Amino acid sequence: MAVYENVERLYAWIDEIPLSRCKKNLTRDFSDGVLMAELCKHLFPKLVDLHNYPSANSHTAKVVNWDTLNRKVFSKLHIRVTQELVQQIAACIPGALESVLLAVKEKAEAQQRKNDGYQRYRG
Repeated sequence: MAVYENVERLYAWIDEIPLSRCKKNLTRDFSDGVLMAELCKHLFPKLVDLHNYPSANSHTAKVVNWDTLNRKVFSKLHIRVTQELVQQIAACIPGALESVLLAVKEKAEAQQRKNDGYQRYRG
């Protein structure tokens, strides 16, 4: 039951973030990496150049986008996404995406807490 509630909270969090495409089926919608790039751009604006992530339909092109995210964004956030997980996300395997979304959410929340503490310190 707790896992279901966490996933529901994760989906509610995603719904709060403005993305270019409607979110109907997150597994499919995020499979090409474009919405993940947009999500990361929203949360960590200096880390993402959206022009590096073209929409993709082929499995190979989806993997290229995720590899770019891994190299340019996730490595700087210290998020490890294995090649096996990239393949699963690109293939729209249910449950694969959520672990990455959760890691990104946790990094964003940690950064927010850090920024809030800095603001309190500065007064």
